[in-house]
Amino acid sequence: MKTAQFTIILLAVLSHFSNAQTADKRSQNLNKQSVNQLKLNRMETQSMALVKEFLNAVQTGNNEKLAAILHPDIQWTQPGDSRVSGMKKSGGEVFQMVGTMFAASANTLTLTEIKSVTAHGNSVACLIHWKATQPTGKTLDVDNIDVYTVENGKIVEAKIYSSDLNQEDDFWGK
Repeated sequence: MKTAQFTIILLAVLSHFSNAQTADKRSQNLNKQSVNQLKLNRMETQSMALVKEFLNAVQTGNNEKLAAILHPDIQWTQPGDSRVSGMKKSGGEVFQMVGTMFAASANTLTLTEIKSVTAHGNSVACLIHWKATQPTGKTLDVDNIDVYTVENGKIVEAKIYSSDLNQEDDFWGK
């Protein structure tokens, strides 16, 4: 009889410790998940802040700020089939493309609205609106979705998506 009671008590104690260890492991996993989520949230907040700063610099024409935010070896993909389309592989190539855009639009190219900025990790997607008018009267009035990748406080990649590639190709020309 005493052996049976001892066995029951031993099983109860072992069960308690097993449950306590399982609860402790669950708590550690939750703590790791919380820390990882905090790091992700911080990364997203910092990435969004940098991209907003970049877009503000675009709107105000602050080329110094733009140059400081873009990584020198940025990979910039501009959509379409025009003289400004294609892959740009440096900040210099991006500024050259923008210079071509300003020349083609008689310096009227304007980022008129930042509709939405959202992040997932270090990737930031923006819904923005552009307008421009050429001396011939041809106009550009288009939404873009830009997706920026941020690393170490710099934009290292940009992928641009246009809501109307035909309009953009026609406006920018060959």
